[in-house]
Amino acid sequence: MPTTVNLRTVTNSVGWSVLSKTSTFGLKFVTVPILARILTPQEFGVVAVAQTVVMFLTMIGSAGLSASLVLEREEDEETVHSVFWVNLAVALAMAACIYIWASPFAGWLGAEDAAYLLRVMALLVPLQLSGDVAYSLLARRMAFQKDAAWSVFSESVGAITAVGLAVYGFGVWSLVAQLFVSAIVRLGGLFYATGYRPRFVLSLGKVGALTKYSLGIMGSELFNFITFQSPLVVVSRHLGLSDAGAYSAANRFSSIPNQVLLAGLMGVLFPVFSHMGDDPRRRTDALMLSTQVTTVALAPMMFGLWAVAEPGMFLIFGQQWVHAWPVLGLLAVSKGIMSPCSTYIPFLKGAGRSNVLWWVAMLRAALVYGLVSYGAMTGGLFAAMVWLCVANAITLVFYSWSVFRTNGTAFLSSFYVTTRPMIASIIMAVAVRFLLDHVRAGLPGGLWWNALSQVAVGAVVGAAIYGILLVLTERELLRKLLELWQRRNPQPARADR
Repeated sequence: MPTTVNLRTVTNSVGWSVLSKTSTFGLKFVTVPILARILTPQEFGVVAVAQTVVMFLTMIGSAGLSASLVLEREEDEETVHSVFWVNLAVALAMAACIYIWASPFAGWLGAEDAAYLLRVMALLVPLQLSGDVAYSLLARRMAFQKDAAWSVFSESVGAITAVGLAVYGFGVWSLVAQLFVSAIVRLGGLFYATGYRPRFVLSLGKVGALTKYSLGIMGSELFNFITFQSPLVVVSRHLGLSDAGAYSAANRFSSIPNQVLLAGLMGVLFPVFSHMGDDPRRRTDALMLSTQVTTVALAPMMFGLWAVAEPGMFLIFGQQWVHAWPVLGLLAVSKGIMSPCSTYIPFLKGAGRSNVLWWVAMLRAALVYGLVSYGAMTGGLFAAMVWLCVANAITLVFYSWSVFRTNGTAFLSSFYVTTRPMIASIIMAVAVRFLLDHVRAGLPGGLWWNALSQVAVGAVVGAAIYGILLVLTERELLRKLLELWQRRNPQPARADR
């Protein structure tokens, strides 16, 4: 393998990757509320719907070929170049499809006004897919510090561009410009960081050898996309662009804590698990530890966001969005329920089990689409979000069962260990919500100061409660993490005097 994977390599890679995602979503934390105060829900909704089509075809275009490069034992140049050209050819074909059938796509999504944006945003597909090979090379080399630097830089330039254009009245085009600027800067950065330069070398035989694995990845990504984007499509079609904009803004913000850890860890854990293919015991230990740690870190953030959703929505997005605070809270709950699953996708990808990944993703997509549609048609946006939480709770059980069965691990005991921090987070969030309901009237007056005080009190009390619960329920995990830290940073031996 090209890189030796040890504790220091993994922790450094995770650190760089999480730093990248933290910085990137920190920018969103700042820019999304700013843009929400300048732009209207209608403008957010139009761009969100157009971007859905682009993202959908981007996932089909990648077809998992770039991901398969990470599993290859050697970095074969002929295979790398072949994958690049196949990706680019498919990307151009997808872009042409978007441009030609922009009106039918937009109409199917219930947003005919978005057709003109689709034609412009079609160019994003080749821009994004052209960098897939370069990113895979960085991943297999565990060179995440380079990816982190260029991710932060590209997102910063894009965010500054969006805010600047929005201030000067460019409206919806400020959001479009953000996507293009970030994509162009990141593409150039990936090629510079890897030193990769495409040469016209094409071996269909090399590409064909990767298709069995890549088709499984393609199918899973396709159904994952349906899972993540179908609520927006359902809301847009059944409830209108205004509700779609409210959902989009709340979803962007509630995704920040989730994606900081999830996106950062998934990128690192995929090559890590692939390096452990010859050591099942080591891979099992890595699966359990990484799942526990991500749940410990992610679950309290998501359920805590639910606890302070009402003042938080007013404080961050402003008065025009305050009606959507239940949407923000329920989206946070739905993501919190899935927090133990954060490591499952990279585990199955790294273990070469793309077939399991495919059918689990298919079942989840059908479940989310069906239940969210039922909620939207029977009870509106709030009911749709409640049923999304139900769908994710069911998904948590069968997803965990599939992964532990694939790994040969006992389901009930493993499920209990990995979901225990989530139970503690739920207890903490309910306690905080109960407290705020009883003390909000006594906090400083004025809408803004009262909301800020509620968020501050909720954060402090929630941290204290969760800390106590963590010490009571996760002593073994905390001891293990302390031992790993000491092994990574051994104390120098003191000379005898």
